[in-house]
Amino acid sequence: MKVPMLDLHAQYEALMPAIRAQLDKVFSEHHYIMGAQVKELEHKMQEYLGIKHAIGCASGTDALVLAVKALDIGDGDEVITTPFTFFATASSIWRNNARPVFTDIDPDTFNLDPGKIEAAITKNTKAIMPVHLFGQCSDMEAIMRIAQKHNLKVIEDNAQGIGSTWNGKMSCSFGDIGTLSFFPSKNLGAMGDAGMCLTNDDELASGLRQLRVHGENPKYFHKWVGLNSRLDTMQAAVLLVKLEALADWSKARRANAAFYDEHLRDIPGLKTPKIDDKAVTIYNQYTLVTQRRDELMAHLQKKDIGCAVYYPLPLHLQECFAELGYKAGDLPVAEALAQQVLSIPIYPELTVEMKQYVVDSIREFYA
Repeated sequence: MKVPMLDLHAQYEALMPAIRAQLDKVFSEHHYIMGAQVKELEHKMQEYLGIKHAIGCASGTDALVLAVKALDIGDGDEVITTPFTFFATASSIWRNNARPVFTDIDPDTFNLDPGKIEAAITKNTKAIMPVHLFGQCSDMEAIMRIAQKHNLKVIEDNAQGIGSTWNGKMSCSFGDIGTLSFFPSKNLGAMGDAGMCLTNDDELASGLRQLRVHGENPKYFHKWVGLNSRLDTMQAAVLLVKLEALADWSKARRANAAFYDEHLRDIPGLKTPKIDDKAVTIYNQYTLVTQRRDELMAHLQKKDIGCAVYYPLPLHLQECFAELGYKAGDLPVAEALAQQVLSIPIYPELTVEMKQYVVDSIREFYA
């Protein structure tokens, strides 16, 4: 049996007639930039997430860059964030000429540890950027208390967590701005790059809408130097179809995770994901922790089971950030987990037979 890490063929099989119908509308209208489907998607995302403003853009990375820029964070400013995340989290800060300040993570949830944040705050700190990693919302109540105490802005990097909640409240609805990625492998993925910013602040929403079109308002008049980062109409059309299935997909991922939990939790030396009691996760990834990560990965690959390491080198140790002055040992939890994490297939279309094969193969390795 072969079990890929993600099977987009299976995902799209039932959706293609509806997607083609949506794309035919775009082709008949020839409004490829900021067409009606973009506005419709923004409206539906506002309803789905319970957030006042949704602003589509060209990618999840651009969403973060736009968020930092909209909050007027730049030269000499610092943004506290996690070292255990995709590169775009920190690069969005760097590209705005600000300084990412990394603090360590919670060993159970992999998310930013709120208890480590205040020690990193300086007179130059302007914001906190938590990441809802692998689909589990960070402890946003604790993070917002810290932000309010120190008058800091909050940007939620929610590239992996659309629809996740903390204490019953949707991710992206806590901070000043939340961001989404619709990269094809995400739970809600486009057929290419696409992203979105979300906010309940009218002024920030107005600024974000201008910044995504070169900072212009009205046309050909520019208050800021923005980006060319508009959500493609064809991608919006695809996402409109897929949004209808998102809740069911999230439910299926949680069911798959429950199957893995039941069949893997008793294996000595293997740690299954820990989901906080206040969180409802969407399992963008199902990530195991094991001291024998590389051996287990090689074993699964021989069995034709997809698996992946997110992320093998924490951001504070990346060569491009060397001038920040971090060294090995500075953030021990993130550094240790980078050598121990392994994600296995969790997508909604997994069959019982496929899940059983994954479980049997892992148990075989430990036996």
